[in-house]
Amino acid sequence: MTRDDFRALVTAAIDTIPDQFASAINNVAIVVEDRPSPELLREMEMDDGDLMGLYQGTPLTERGSGYGNQLPDQITLFKQPIESACDGDEDCIVEEIGMTLIHELGHYFGMSEDEIMAVEDQYWYGGEDDEGA
Repeated sequence: MTRDDFRALVTAAIDTIPDQFASAINNVAIVVEDRPSPELLREMEMDDGDLMGLYQGTPLTERGSGYGNQLPDQITLFKQPIESACDGDEDCIVEEIGMTLIHELGHYFGMSEDEIMAVEDQYWYGGEDDEGA
C-alpha cells in the first residue's frame, strides 16, 4: 500500500473516533512514518512491530497558564506495523489506525491507561461491558 493510500485510511479512521476526542483536538499534527527507528524501539523497550503509534508533546493536563506559542503536538502512526497486524485488510487497517489514534490522543488529553482503555472499549464494543451483556 502506498503512503497516500494509507493516509486516505487515516482520514477514514479519524471519522470513526469518538466525538469527545475529535471535537477537543487542537494543534496536533498527525504524521505517517514507515516504522519506528531502532533507537526509538530501544528507548521504549519494545520489539519491532509492536509500536503502532507515538504521542509527542505536552499533555493538556500538564500545561500551565504560561503555555503557548508552541509547535503542534505530534502523533506519529507507523504504517508497516499497522499493515502487518492487519495482513493488508483495509477495514482492519482503518480500525487499527482508529484504535491507535484513540490511544495516543488519550495521552494528549492526559488520561490514565485505565481511562484510555475505557474509551477504547467504547470504540470497539459500543460501551458494553461483561456485566451489561
